[in-house]
Amino acid sequence: MPIRVLPLFTLAVLLLMLSSQAAFAKVLKIATVSPEGSGWMKTMRAAGKDIEAATEGRVKLKFYPGGVMGNDSAVLRKIRIRQLHGAALTGGSLRQFYPDVEAYSLPLLFRSFAEVDYVRQHMDDKMLKGIAEGGFVSFGLAEGGLAYAMSDTPVTQVDQLREKKVWAPANDKAALQAMRAFDISPYPLELSNVLVSLQTGMINSVATSPIAAIALQWHTQVKYISDLPLMYFFATLVLEKRAFEGLSEADQQVVKKRLAESFAGIDRQNRKDNENAFAALQQQGLKVVNIPESDQKAWYQRADDATKQIIADGLVSEEFYSEMKRLLDEFRAQSSNDSVAAH
Repeated sequence: MPIRVLPLFTLAVLLLMLSSQAAFAKVLKIATVSPEGSGWMKTMRAAGKDIEAATEGRVKLKFYPGGVMGNDSAVLRKIRIRQLHGAALTGGSLRQFYPDVEAYSLPLLFRSFAEVDYVRQHMDDKMLKGIAEGGFVSFGLAEGGLAYAMSDTPVTQVDQLREKKVWAPANDKAALQAMRAFDISPYPLELSNVLVSLQTGMINSVATSPIAAIALQWHTQVKYISDLPLMYFFATLVLEKRAFEGLSEADQQVVKKRLAESFAGIDRQNRKDNENAFAALQQQGLKVVNIPESDQKAWYQRADDATKQIIADGLVSEEFYSEMKRLLDEFRAQSSNDSVAAH
């Protein structure tokens, strides 16, 4: 080969290598309702940059924030037809793939964040494994918080809640079943319709976490918050399993490590934000209503009835619930012993 051709030949090979690398770059399209500029999006975009750098451009994350891809149901349909590869979703959205994903959200299951932490420490891995068996790779659970009843008038008794026009998440079978156990006729609505429904009086009571109440501006339409945790919410970041397994083993490890670290950070930050938000709600005029212990018994009895029906209907498995209940009993017994010892 003549000497003068070598540089051109070498250049052609380099260009071919570069174009091949670009051609084989995997762009993972991920939807979320989190708005651009939010702490969640800043964290995820930083993770995306790290992943792209660590994989030398072989893996890129493309986010669709602010709910532009629709609600959770619409996003899951788009994942099914591979228009999207993943999403940040509320845990309950994955119930059709893994029913026990709703187990943490059973009514009045947790009474404190300490109980949440104890159960999650032992059960999160089982939850993530179940999600994986349902066809998705999850990178962890991010706390949404404990939900409280917020209303236009004080609510301390179950009978008072029955008189309210209560919002329920649309298509959330477990939440609807729980409300039926409380003899409540809920108003199922998508998140995007709740604020205007509060403003018009179509509904006058919601159950949500303090941070969500502020972020969604629902707190501007209610006056009271009942200090009894009704349920626990969380979100998860998932990739469709086939899309994730389409990456090389090395790139899978990079993506898994970086996204898991980021989501764990979001989980910790959400706890702090919820605790601060509870105080902020009071500073903005919401009055905390303490439910007497005598009235709490009726709430817990109704919740127990709802849980039994949810399990009987197959919405959550007896196995998963029994393990959680054992852990809760264990934690409460230990806490009681510690309290007695302290005195």
